[in-house]
Amino acid sequence: MTVSFGAALRVWFRLGCISFGGPIAQIDLMHREVVERRGWIDERSFLHALRLCTALPGPEAQQLACYLGYRLHGVRGAIASGGLFILPSLLLIIALSWIYMAFGDTGVVTGIVRALGGAVVALVVAAGIRMGRKVVKTRWTLGIAIIAGVAMLLGGLFPILVAVGAVAGILIGRFRPTALVPLEDQADPGEPPDPVDRPALIRRAAIGAALWLGAIGALLLVGGVVAELTGFFTIVALVTFGGAYAVLPFVAAAAVGRFGWLTPEQMIAGLALGETTPGPLIMVNSFVGFVAGWTTLGGAVGGIVGALVATFATFAPSFLMISVGAPLIEHVPRRGPVADALAALQGVVAGAIAVLVIYLADHAILRAGGIDLLAAAIAVAVFVLHRRGLPVPALIIGAALIGAACGLIDPAFALLT
Repeated sequence: MTVSFGAALRVWFRLGCISFGGPIAQIDLMHREVVERRGWIDERSFLHALRLCTALPGPEAQQLACYLGYRLHGVRGAIASGGLFILPSLLLIIALSWIYMAFGDTGVVTGIVRALGGAVVALVVAAGIRMGRKVVKTRWTLGIAIIAGVAMLLGGLFPILVAVGAVAGILIGRFRPTALVPLEDQADPGEPPDPVDRPALIRRAAIGAALWLGAIGALLLVGGVVAELTGFFTIVALVTFGGAYAVLPFVAAAAVGRFGWLTPEQMIAGLALGETTPGPLIMVNSFVGFVAGWTTLGGAVGGIVGALVATFATFAPSFLMISVGAPLIEHVPRRGPVADALAALQGVVAGAIAVLVIYLADHAILRAGGIDLLAAAIAVAVFVLHRRGLPVPALIIGAALIGAACGLIDPAFALLT
């Protein structure tokens, strides 16, 4: 269907402002807005693109937003949708990072961070239930999800589980063709995909790679913390398989232990801010960049420089991959070994969603062997109210106000065990 560029821009900006709750909630939101409400893309194409974006390194929700924009308006649509998906979050992260660095030792800020942590637990649980019903369609996929979740809890590395899951999917599909991909999902769209213009694709890839490598090279030549942030987060972007939670432990260890940009307490605060702002959870990298710039380059200006460098290094590969590879997505077969491998991969991701909920609950609600009663109460309330239809922004604002009030009245009340 024909959609005006202006109308699409308004939708992308709105999604960027209200995409709270991490990748699962964000994908669910895009599905409701683009597939269910507006019909800009059909259900099978959406899930097909989601499988492929999940298999790529980088934040899958942001890559999916880029792809949806590309489907409507080509490369400019991909840049607009992907950029607006992270712009509100970047501005908010910079503002909140400044508040935290300037006033982070106050009871009000502590109360807000802990209250929002409880709200995010509830939102991820609700979105996980909704999306799980869509992607786990067979008992075989459910079995893969359970096995992958248990393996991750036992210390299994996500990239290895992705590879094992893909191989298992191919083997299962060889003997049971509909075990992972239901028959109704194997049908191709009614219209054949547009043919790929290979010379144009190669030309676009060459230009995009030259611009990206040129920008990375220029930042590396600056030296100091700018070069460190550029090099480190470029590597992070290229190994972020399976979403932010698969790579954040690596980011935390390096930012705290190797580079000394943050303290452990600051890293935990950054995780809370990333979980409670719109946009991809990997925006935690922007917080790390801000704190590194604040402490190394000096003050707010240095922090802004650090945040911008970290954000560019994190997301530039995603824009390049989707802008170049989007025309190929519809040509990936919907049945056969590739489709079976992608369906098994969705099962692995479903298992990761369950582990994500456990991770969030452990960090936001369970503290020092006790229970943060403020976060726990807000988690229950937000889950119930969200299931009854209250909008996410209202729930987030309400949780923040309650946390601020608790911290203002009695800072010790922010953590009751």
